[in-house]
Amino acid sequence: MSVRKYVTMKDIAEKAGVSVNTVSRVLNNKPDISKETRENVLRIAKELGYIKNITASSLRSNQTKIVGVILEDITNLFFAEVMKGIEAAARRQNYQLLLMNTGTDPKKQREAIQTLLERRVEGILITPTEDGLSDFERLSHINVPVVIVGRHIERLQLDEIHSDEVKGGYLATKHLLSKGRKKILLINSVPENSAARMREEGYRKALREANVHLPEDYIIVSSEPNMEAGYDAVLKAIEKKLDFDGIFCYNDMFAFGAMRALEELGKRVPEDVAVVGYDDVAFASYYRPALTTIRINKFGMGFEAFKLLLQRLTGRRKKPKRVVMDVELIVRESA
Repeated sequence: MSVRKYVTMKDIAEKAGVSVNTVSRVLNNKPDISKETRENVLRIAKELGYIKNITASSLRSNQTKIVGVILEDITNLFFAEVMKGIEAAARRQNYQLLLMNTGTDPKKQREAIQTLLERRVEGILITPTEDGLSDFERLSHINVPVVIVGRHIERLQLDEIHSDEVKGGYLATKHLLSKGRKKILLINSVPENSAARMREEGYRKALREANVHLPEDYIIVSSEPNMEAGYDAVLKAIEKKLDFDGIFCYNDMFAFGAMRALEELGKRVPEDVAVVGYDDVAFASYYRPALTTIRINKFGMGFEAFKLLLQRLTGRRKKPKRVVMDVELIVRESA
């Protein structure tokens, strides 16, 4: 395999007939260089195909301008939108991002954190698994700022941003109740997920207020928050012989899978079973029937998450901050 050979400042200096120090000052936009020399150096650098060595610069300044992002699954449309917000905010501040996916695997989370630390990231934005909380003690010890995104973890004194999950679960369930649905199935994520716990809390609160009592069987849990899991959950409910006329899903992906299963079972949405999702991902309004869901400002969550981290990186804030973003019910055809 051939060795890569990048153009160096020395190469530019030799062709321009100036010192390496002069080239360095031009390329780093320093003053006290004549206009003619500056233009000549920049022209030669472009002709030779010079690429700045960011790694070398960061070693000298001890500042990488790189932030690590650890998310559950970037193929999930919720996290894709959050990532867009993070990227937009980072670009404004000239920060680069390193992205890692972990699923809900604590081992993968630990490996991702290790990789990012080896790359000397300045801070980390993370959707954590609650089985891997010990990892954060290490980050705190070496003074790497962390912002938790989309989760609330009481026992960690870290910056975090998430939506009002209890309100979201409450609004979704109350809407189904307002449509005359009394036998409401909850297809939820695992209880280790704080968002799942809080959405379930909202679900139970709405049922209590309506004096509706359902067996625990009406809550079906899946560890994989995707369409296939939503599909399988409906089949599981049928196997259990549960009589349901409404479904509240932990996320829109569950809802899409659930509606597909209902269609195959010959049940009409919303006539036979009304369905409400959560997140309002990009194609929720294009699905048929269009999905009633709880809207989260996903882009805004990512954008604000980076701003929280930046406050830490620049020393503008020392105390942990918790940001809870509002949610709203978006009524469409499915309920």
